[in-house]
Amino acid sequence: MELAHSLLLNEDALAQITEAKRPVFIFEWLRFLDKVLVAANRVDVKEKQKKLVEQLTGLISSAPGPPTRKLLAKNLATLYSIGDTFTVFQTLDKCNEIIKSKDDTPAYLPTKLAAVACVGAFYEKMGRMLGSSFPDTINNLLKALKSAESQGRGEILLSLQKVLNGLGGAAASCHRDIYKNARSLLTDRSMAVRCAVAKCLLELQNEAVFMWTTELENMATLCFKALEGSNYGVRVAVAKLLGTVMATALMPKQAAVMRQNVKRATLEEVLELMATGFLRGGSGFLKSGGEMLKGGGSVSREVRVGVTQAYVVFVTTLGGQWLERNFATFLSHVLDLVSHPRATQTHVEAVYSRRCVSFMLRATLGGLLGEKAQIAAGKEICQAISKQMRAVEAVVNDISGENKAGAADVSASQHVMVCALKELGSLVQSLSATASPLIQEPSIGLLETVTSVLLHPSMAARLAAAWCLRCVAVALPYQLTPLLDRCAERINNLKSSPEAVSGYSFAMAALLGGVHQCPLGIPHSKGKLVVSIAEDLLRTAAQNSRLSLQRTQAGWLLLGALMTLGPSLVRYHLPKMLLLWRNVFPRSQKELEAEKARGDSFTWQVTLEGRAGALCAMRSFVAHCPELLTEDVIRRLMTPIECAMTMMSHVPAIIKVHGAHLKASAAMVRLRLYDILALLPPKTYEGSFNALLRELVAEFTLTDNSANTTTSLLRSLCHYDDSVLMGSWLQETDHKSIEDQLQPNSASGSGALEHDPSSIYLRVPVGEAIPGPLPLGVSVIDASVALFGVVFPHVSFKHRLQMLDHFAECIKQAKGVRQQAVQLNIFTAVLSALKGLAENKSTLGPEEVRKSALALVMGALDNPNPILRCAAGEALGRMAQVVGEATFIARMAQTSFDKLKSARDVVSRTGHSLALGCLHRYVGGIGSGQHLKTSVSILLALAQDGSSHEVQTWALHSLALIVDSSGPMYRGYVEPTLSLVLTLLLTVPPSHTEVHQCLGRCLGALITTVGPELQGNGATISTIRSSCLVGCAIMQDHSDSLVQAAAISCLQQLHMFAPRHVNLSSLVPCLCVHLCSSHLLLRRAAVACLRQLAQREAAEVCAYAMSLAKRAGDSKDATINLNITETGLEGVLFGMLDRETDRKLCSDIHDTLGHMLSSLAVEKLSHWLKLCKDVLAATTDVGGAVVFEVEKDEEDSEKKDEMDDDTMFTGLGEDDKSKPSVAPRWVTRVFAADCLCRIILLCENDKAHFDLAAARSAKAKNPKGDLLVLHLSDLIRMAFMAATDHSNQLRMAGLQALEDIIKKFASVPEPEFPGHVILEQYQANVGAALRPAFSPDTPSDITAKACQVCSTWIGSGVVSDLNDLRRVHNLLVSSLDKVQAGKGSSSQLYSESATTMEKLAVLKAWAEVYVVSMKIKKEAESKPAKPARNADEDDDEDDMGSDVLPPDSLITLVQPELPSLSRLWLAMLRDYALLTLPAEFSSQLPPDGGAFYTPETIDTARLHYRSSWAPVLHAVALWLSSTGFGADEEKEDVPSAPSKAPALPQGASVTTKTFEESVEDRMHLMLGVSIEFLCFPRPEEPIEHVMSCLQALFTLLASPCAKIHIAQDQLLAVELLNVLHRLLLTRDPPAVQLQVSAVVQETIRAAQDHLQQQRTSKGKEEEGEKDCQTSLGEGGDTGELVPGKSLVFAAMELLVFILVRHLPQLNTRVKESPSHVPLRPQRLPEESARLVANTVSILAELPSLCSPAASMTILPTVLFLITGVLRETAVKTADNLVPLPVSAALQGIKTIITSPLARVESMQAQWTGLVRSSLASVLEHSQPDESRPDMDEVSMLTTITLFLLSASNELVGVTVLQKGCMDRFRNALNSSDPWVQARCYQLLLSVFQHSSRALSTPYIHALAPLMVEKLKAVERSRPGTAAELQAVQEGIRVLENLVGMGEEQNRVQLLALLVPTLISYLLDENAISSAPQVSKGLHDFALQNLMRIGPLYPAAFKTVIGAAPELKIRLESAIRANQASSRAKAAARQAQPTVQAAPTIKLKTSFF
Repeated sequence: MELAHSLLLNEDALAQITEAKRPVFIFEWLRFLDKVLVAANRVDVKEKQKKLVEQLTGLISSAPGPPTRKLLAKNLATLYSIGDTFTVFQTLDKCNEIIKSKDDTPAYLPTKLAAVACVGAFYEKMGRMLGSSFPDTINNLLKALKSAESQGRGEILLSLQKVLNGLGGAAASCHRDIYKNARSLLTDRSMAVRCAVAKCLLELQNEAVFMWTTELENMATLCFKALEGSNYGVRVAVAKLLGTVMATALMPKQAAVMRQNVKRATLEEVLELMATGFLRGGSGFLKSGGEMLKGGGSVSREVRVGVTQAYVVFVTTLGGQWLERNFATFLSHVLDLVSHPRATQTHVEAVYSRRCVSFMLRATLGGLLGEKAQIAAGKEICQAISKQMRAVEAVVNDISGENKAGAADVSASQHVMVCALKELGSLVQSLSATASPLIQEPSIGLLETVTSVLLHPSMAARLAAAWCLRCVAVALPYQLTPLLDRCAERINNLKSSPEAVSGYSFAMAALLGGVHQCPLGIPHSKGKLVVSIAEDLLRTAAQNSRLSLQRTQAGWLLLGALMTLGPSLVRYHLPKMLLLWRNVFPRSQKELEAEKARGDSFTWQVTLEGRAGALCAMRSFVAHCPELLTEDVIRRLMTPIECAMTMMSHVPAIIKVHGAHLKASAAMVRLRLYDILALLPPKTYEGSFNALLRELVAEFTLTDNSANTTTSLLRSLCHYDDSVLMGSWLQETDHKSIEDQLQPNSASGSGALEHDPSSIYLRVPVGEAIPGPLPLGVSVIDASVALFGVVFPHVSFKHRLQMLDHFAECIKQAKGVRQQAVQLNIFTAVLSALKGLAENKSTLGPEEVRKSALALVMGALDNPNPILRCAAGEALGRMAQVVGEATFIARMAQTSFDKLKSARDVVSRTGHSLALGCLHRYVGGIGSGQHLKTSVSILLALAQDGSSHEVQTWALHSLALIVDSSGPMYRGYVEPTLSLVLTLLLTVPPSHTEVHQCLGRCLGALITTVGPELQGNGATISTIRSSCLVGCAIMQDHSDSLVQAAAISCLQQLHMFAPRHVNLSSLVPCLCVHLCSSHLLLRRAAVACLRQLAQREAAEVCAYAMSLAKRAGDSKDATINLNITETGLEGVLFGMLDRETDRKLCSDIHDTLGHMLSSLAVEKLSHWLKLCKDVLAATTDVGGAVVFEVEKDEEDSEKKDEMDDDTMFTGLGEDDKSKPSVAPRWVTRVFAADCLCRIILLCENDKAHFDLAAARSAKAKNPKGDLLVLHLSDLIRMAFMAATDHSNQLRMAGLQALEDIIKKFASVPEPEFPGHVILEQYQANVGAALRPAFSPDTPSDITAKACQVCSTWIGSGVVSDLNDLRRVHNLLVSSLDKVQAGKGSSSQLYSESATTMEKLAVLKAWAEVYVVSMKIKKEAESKPAKPARNADEDDDEDDMGSDVLPPDSLITLVQPELPSLSRLWLAMLRDYALLTLPAEFSSQLPPDGGAFYTPETIDTARLHYRSSWAPVLHAVALWLSSTGFGADEEKEDVPSAPSKAPALPQGASVTTKTFEESVEDRMHLMLGVSIEFLCFPRPEEPIEHVMSCLQALFTLLASPCAKIHIAQDQLLAVELLNVLHRLLLTRDPPAVQLQVSAVVQETIRAAQDHLQQQRTSKGKEEEGEKDCQTSLGEGGDTGELVPGKSLVFAAMELLVFILVRHLPQLNTRVKESPSHVPLRPQRLPEESARLVANTVSILAELPSLCSPAASMTILPTVLFLITGVLRETAVKTADNLVPLPVSAALQGIKTIITSPLARVESMQAQWTGLVRSSLASVLEHSQPDESRPDMDEVSMLTTITLFLLSASNELVGVTVLQKGCMDRFRNALNSSDPWVQARCYQLLLSVFQHSSRALSTPYIHALAPLMVEKLKAVERSRPGTAAELQAVQEGIRVLENLVGMGEEQNRVQLLALLVPTLISYLLDENAISSAPQVSKGLHDFALQNLMRIGPLYPAAFKTVIGAAPELKIRLESAIRANQASSRAKAAARQAQPTVQAAPTIKLKTSFF
């Protein structure tokens, strides 16, 4: 392949490769040439042009395949347009010669076609440059057209299209000829040719004026004819032609109008023409006269569907603005279509016509109009409905009967109503909350209009109105409850009108069915209302025979709808329902007989309808309340169901007696019965299997049914991948809803509400806009087939055999069409059964059952109906799966092999090849491995059978299945398969799109098989890879969208496995072009591929898309129709979200944008923010309020009129194309708001985004850089726009964004105003965004969210002025009043749980505010109060502006509300505590609910409580501890407690609770809630909840009451500690662990206080006895601590866990394990260090809780741990700070050693041992060695000193320890680090000074000499740094102290050591001026000390000085120099103000 990449064709290489590979080589060269010609240097091209032209023209006659000829033509044309053009005419002539050639052999055809293609390409590229040669060329082509076969005709027409395109208006002379020749081919038998003609004529109409003037009618008739018998491709092409021609006729293009004086068509004429096609089809106008009179045949459905598409094209071409202006005309026209008798000749035809009209309306209204225009359109539809309704009422009220024609009008009007109401419903639903102006404006009266239709005489219209009301309620949930009430009231008032009963019950049922789409629900009482109405209807049904049918139906319909509200509501009505169901059916056989005897035809009809209704309600119950289906309930349901089954057998007899009109009702009963049985477990009705199966089989084998009805389930039971064989991919097009009509099975696509009214309340199937149950006849068969699949696996083998034999018999008996129908149904049933077996994992049965089944299936494999063949193949595969035996599979495979080898007919070859594919699909590669080779070889042979494209399609499809299922086992066959795929791609004509689609499937499967190997570089892999790429390239260039989609998914696979080899620079532009495709599957494929690319390479994808936009702009190339503007691909995708309705597509677009956002948003912030802002800013289109709009419109209307006149004549509005047609819709805006939140989240990683000062300096350095904080105003504006929109979803998203912004930016300071934050300037915006959310009509979920934002805002501390804060605070106060109003005070719109949600949100918000305010208050109290007078000076430094709040100001806002708040909070916690009880305690729940929930909504309430209890718990804890457990409020507040305070018993007992009891209650509540939560916090619980809970516990335990409570009940404390221990095991964050340690500390303190109290009280009692206190404390005299009961043990467990978690080295087991690598001690992170320090200090407190015996039990452990911590954390730091854990450890050791235990005599020996061994272990580790080079000696010395000072008695005279300690001091004195020396001197001093001489003397003797030596040595090396100087000073201090300690007689000797040393430090006068600073410092220090010592010991001093005269001289000169300098300084000081110097060195820490 590499050799093909050269400018000239490498002919040597071509000659060397095999014949088979040449076409691929040539194609690859042409591909390369195509890329390189455009980019190459013109001079190079011109040099080689001659040779190139030769090579290319040579290829024309080498019979190239379709893709090759296309590329060849393109390259030749490009070559001439780049290089010289003088040989172009020769080449053109040569081509014309080939076209004229008389050679008609198939072998010469490719050459001819290549020549035709070249001619087309030349003209397209060069157009008028080819001068006047075109008439000859065109004539030549037209001549050839007459004699060509279908491939040639197609190619010639496409070339003509290109010629026309290139020449434009210049070819006018030939237009007529082309038109005449082409139009006759519009009815060609080849569909591909019809498509080509349509495209050619579409090109022609651009210039040929006559087509849309004089020939307009003929054009229309031609198009109608072309649509007859058309396929989907033709319909799309012809519709495009027809629609465009009609649009042009109405609004011609400017240029054409200028040239000729054209008579324009009027809108009426054009619409009239289109209507002819819709109503009369292709049978011209004149001929239709006679037929009309005879009521001739109906229009062919293909024509109607095609014309429907043409209408849509027509409107789309004219554009949205045109539709807005002419909507009224258009609407009345399409509604007239559906009221025309010809459109509604039969019921099914009427449904089809309605579907078409609905499609027209949805596709135009839904897509082309913006939200504002849609609202206007909604008005028009309302008017149309009310106009129709007035006409109907006139007829209905016209009792005299004068108006004979009226009845026909009424029946026609029902279809108009259905279409209008359905569209109105869809419109409102798509507008969602933005539709509120439409509903609220009284002049429109939408609701009145729609409810008036509920009284329409026709059921279809009533159902449509009900459906429309459901749409309104779903869009605007606040309408739901009022609408239900209104309907209930009307039903009660109009009981006597059958229409009213029926209509209003439909409406109520529909509304109830919509509840599940309204998250806020409806009040519980509405359920009771519905039940009472339904009961009343059923009870009164028998009273009035005129109404009994309607009342019965209505009653059951309402009960069925009620079930959709789910178990929580139905639970209450279940007993009543079970009773009703039981009473509807006869209780016994006897009653049934009696019934048969006495009924008449009418009573039977009512009875059957009633029973069908009851079964339907049961089915709804089983489907929607599975939780209530206990065994008992099922048993009680089975009674009526069994009665129904018995009754079924009697019905035929009843029908015989009373007439056939009962058949429908009987069928309805059967349908309902099958439906409910399919939902129940088959075990429950085993006994009735025989009778039931008889019914089912009779049903789908059409035994009693003369119609040939077929089931609609076959397609869904076949495999999705087989859609290419069955054509069911039409389900995946934009035209699905109308294309369904053309599917072959019965009544396909004729779904309508009136076929099954119960569907009005059921869930709408996914992807449908409105439920469309099929006609009853089809539904019953569908239900029987589905139930057969459920029952079959449970039937005995004997019966299975009987049924299978019976099926074969039925098929044999039936003939012709009926046989097809019976066979289809039977196959669907068999597939359903096999699927059931596979799902149940059961087998098919013994040999004879298999044989019978196999015979049945094999017989269908060669059925002429392709759908049956598909089904048979599928059944075969399923059978193999169910039987699962190798021999059986082998037998099946062998049969197909034999058949394929011998058979020659298409049918059996296709059927059996599919059979092979299905076998492999269901058995998988392993099971069918031995057949793989044979299967592949046979299918490869079949795939090459050029004579039948159908065989090729089926064979390739099966091959793809085999490749897919064999996986790696297929690897050996990849190369031959791949080369076959390539060969076929290069040779199969493009018109056989199915073959190409299957080739695409094969290629995709092959790529997956090779998989990641594709990355390799071996020769074979490279070949495979380049073959795959060539294959993809061929398919990408194919004209069919499905093939292009296959190419994209293959490239997507390739990109997954070998991303380097997929060229994004060509793939991405191609995908972008496809985004605008009119084909849904292609758009889906493109977006799916973009989604995958964006995951890895978002930046490249966006860059390539932008470059495409630039190219499209530069080249003025009309072929690229794209809408990429400066917003790039992202903008296009956002735009698509507005137009697309397909779920999968939208979710892929969301994902793609999400991936792009994640990888690009941070770098291109302003781009993405602008995108979101542009989308969100569109909200202004609808306007914030409706009121203003009305006034504004009036003044603008004159201006508008003037404007309209100008724009009227600018043709089709080309200017529209540039800007997006409609403003973004609300769904897209919600997505944009979510994107905004994601962008904020993505910026978190970089702190600069949230720091204005840093951002500004970064921006100054790099102007391109972009930081979030610079866009803050935009962020706020976007959040504000969203939060104040009409759409509720958008408001939620906006509030969420606002909350995120506040959280992230609250603490960002404003650099220009110190002490302020940047958010302050936006307070008004925040307040304004929140205010609307608190208005009374706002839904609860929005108010709840807004409360959350309020508390975040108040608590963020942004606002420093109380008055500003009041605005937001008042919102919370107002909502608190709402909470206090109690239950049921306001009129309810939503369910009780919505109220719960809102109230809890308010309480949570207040709790959060209170928590923050208490925190601020606490901080303020702990700050030292400032002295008042210097407040003004301090202001600036302290960042406290003068307007700062007093620190407790926030609390003043909360204070007034606290009494009521605390009560509500406690009530809420009580509720929560009850709701968290396990299910077995449910009997303890209060029967009438809690303070904030009702028992009915308990399940949803739980969720709301779960999200809001934590802050409330924290707040209550703060309140309790700050008020001493509410001691103050208890006194006055009790009587005023609200009567509904839950856990308080009513009446007198309220006041009797003592304060202690209430403390205990509250304590239990708080601890209960906390411990319950902490025991098992759900993984999804936010960490904030855990923190709140721990903080609450901490706060609680800080209060004395709580401490007493927890200390008295030791088991409670133990449980708390155990739970906390468990929490630590599951939750990692350091903050949690710190908080846990704080709670533990409080618990331990509580226990200590308690013990202390006991000891003091006991001490008072037993003052006489001495050793009284030993037994107090844990462990008593034995010292045993019991796990589970001992607090100390629990605490130890938890603390050890924390220590080992952070310092694993403490665990001895770790050290002993062989894999252990000794860790070097290192600095712990800051949080861990704090945690370890806390833990150590708690550990040290534990012994004080124990009795002496027990403390001796735990002390070894405690000391081991503490010394261990010391050892591991004592690490030197740069700044010589003592690490936190070390200081805690020191403190702990001191606490333990100085504890009173040392004085307990009984423990003396043990204690001494303990202390000594602790010191020994410290000594052992106190020296730095190779494993611990940076050990901090100072800390260790400090520890040793601590032991020596605190435990002197135990340590005196222990020589080993003494020697060790001395060594450590000695080493420290000799240390090279002056800091260590300094500290060592300080510590020695404290040892020397110890009161016990026994301890200090040995140390003085051992270490003083060394010190003196060290200090003497300083004279030789004076200190160079401050640290060294400090060391010397410390040493001298020790010496001085020793002098002081010495006795009088030794003083001279001691001074003789000190004084000379000091004098030696003095400098002489000359040196002092030049000496360094430190040296001078030493001199000054020595001098001062000498001057101080002299007066202290005068005698001794004199003696020493006298003994050495040189000392005296030095001293005197130093004193003189000092006096002189101080005089000079004094003089200078008078000249200068004083500056106080701080001491230069401060000691860092002191422990003593």
